Amino acid sequence: MNETISDLKTPKHRGVWAWILVSVLIAVVVLVVIGVIVVHRAMPILKGRVIETLSTRFDSRVEMDGFSVSVLKGLEVSGDGLRIYPEDEVVAAGATDPLIALDHFSFHANLSGLFVKPMRVRTVQVAGMAIHIPPREMRQQAPKGRRHLGKIKIVVDEIVFDDSKLIIGTMKPGKEPKDFEMSRIVMRNVGPDAAWRYDATLVNAIPKGDIHATGTFGPWNNESPGDSTVTGRYTFDHVDLNTIKGIGGMLSSVGEFGGQLNKIIVDGTTETPNFSLDTADHPVPLHTKFHAIVDGTSGDTYLQPVEARLGRSEFTCSGAVVNERGKGHMIDLDVNVPAGEIQDFLRLAVKTTPAVMTGRLQMKTKLHIRPGPESVSKKIGLKGGFSLQQIHFSNPEVEDKVDMLSLRAQGDPKDAKPGAEDVQSQMVGEFVMDAGRLSFSKLNYSLPGADVMLAGEYTLDGERFEFEGKIRTNAKVSQMVASRWKSILLKPVDPFFKKDGAGAVIPVKVSGTRSAPKFGLDLHR
Repeated sequence: MNETISDLKTPKHRGVWAWILVSVLIAVVVLVVIGVIVVHRAMPILKGRVIETLSTRFDSRVEMDGFSVSVLKGLEVSGDGLRIYPEDEVVAAGATDPLIALDHFSFHANLSGLFVKPMRVRTVQVAGMAIHIPPREMRQQAPKGRRHLGKIKIVVDEIVFDDSKLIIGTMKPGKEPKDFEMSRIVMRNVGPDAAWRYDATLVNAIPKGDIHATGTFGPWNNESPGDSTVTGRYTFDHVDLNTIKGIGGMLSSVGEFGGQLNKIIVDGTTETPNFSLDTADHPVPLHTKFHAIVDGTSGDTYLQPVEARLGRSEFTCSGAVVNERGKGHMIDLDVNVPAGEIQDFLRLAVKTTPAVMTGRLQMKTKLHIRPGPESVSKKIGLKGGFSLQQIHFSNPEVEDKVDMLSLRAQGDPKDAKPGAEDVQSQMVGEFVMDAGRLSFSKLNYSLPGADVMLAGEYTLDGERFEFEGKIRTNAKVSQMVASRWKSILLKPVDPFFKKDGAGAVIPVKVSGTRSAPKFGLDLHR
C-alpha cells in the first residue's frame, strides 16, 4: 500500500494526471463551444419554426419583438411582443389591429427537438394575449387571397393563457366592440384541424361574478375567425347584482352554449333567492330558465324566451338586450303573466309592507329599460294591461270601506258595518309605469253591487295616490243610507244620479297616502 502511494508521486505518474486534467479541460471547452454553437444555431432555427408554424396555421403575417433560447436544461424558449396579423386582404379592407397579440410566451422541449420535425412541445405558457376579430363586414369584403406556403413544424399539446381578452369588432352604427376579459384559459389537444378542448376562468365586471367554462373551440377559421365554432358548459357564481345600480341580490347560473363566436346559442337557468329593486328593497326569490342567442359582434342578446318564477308567480318574457355605443344596454321585452299573484310584484316594486292587496293576476306588458347611468328603477318603463281576481286589501280600514261600499251599493246599508262581510272583488286596467310612477288610463274595479271606473296615478314609494272617476251602483242614492228619514230626504235626489240603467252614477275621488287613504265624493264633478 505504501509503495502504491509513493508510486503516484513519481514524475511519470504526475505526467499521466496532468494529461487527464488537460483532457477534461479540453472536453469542457469543447462542450462550451458546442453549447455556444447550438444556442447560436438553435435561436434562428426555433424562431423560424415558430414564425413559419404560426404563419401557416393562421395564413397570416407574423412579427416578433424578442426571442431567446437557453440549453442549460434542454431547450428553454421564450418570446415577447408576438403579433399575428389578419389576412392581407382583411388588412386591405381596413383592419389595423393584430389578429392575435401576445405580451410573452415560453415553452420547454428536449434538445432532440432540434433534429425532429415537427418538434413536439408539451406546454406553452402565454401571458397577456389579446385576440382582435375584425368586423364581419371587413371579412366579407375581403376577396379570397393566396395562402401562405409553409409547414407546421411545432406541435403543442397544451397552451396556458393568463390575463387574456377577446375583442370582437363591429361596424354597426351605435355599436361598440365586444370585450371579453379572461383571467386564465387552458387549451388542450391544440391541433390544426380539430376542436381544441379548453378550461376557462374569468371575472365578469358587471354584474360582478366568477365564470368558469369548459368545452371546445375551433377549428380556427382562418378566412373568418368570427365563424369559428365554440361549445361548452358554464357556471356563473357569486354574482353580485348590487353592482347594477338599482338592483340587488346574489345570483348563480348554470348552462350550456354552442355555435359560432358571431352567434352563440345559450340555454341555462338562474337562481336569485333575494332579488330586489331599490324602489322597495324587499327581497323576493327569482328563478329563470332561458334560451338566448348572443351576437358576439355587438353583444346584443335575443331572449327566446325566458321562463321565470317570481315568488310564486310564473311568467314568460321574450325580446332583446341591445348594446348602444357609449351608453350601455337597452332592454325591450314582452312580458306575459298568465296566472300570477299581485302581491309578489308589489313586494318587489312598492315600499308598502305588507303589499297593499292580494289577488290573482293576469298581465301582458311591454318592458323597456333605457341605457344610462341612472338606477334601474328610474330607467324602467312598462306599458300594458292587466286583470285582477279575488282582490283583498291588506289594510283592514281599506277593506272595511270596500266591504261597506258593496253592501250599500246593493241596497243593504244597515248591514254596512266594519267586519260585516268579506267582499270578493276584481279589477281590470291599462297602465303606464315611468319615473317611479304608475299611471292608469283605465282602472275598472268591480264588486257586488257596484262598478268603480277610475283613472289616476300611484307612486311606487306608496307615499301618494290620486284617482278620480265614478261609481255605478245597483241601489239608488236613497237606498244606500241606513237612516229612514235620510232615505226620505234623498229620494228627490235619485233622478239626478240615476243614469244608463244604474241605480246611481256617483263621481268619486280616492287620494291620500298609504297611511291615510281618503275616499269621498268628487264635489267638483
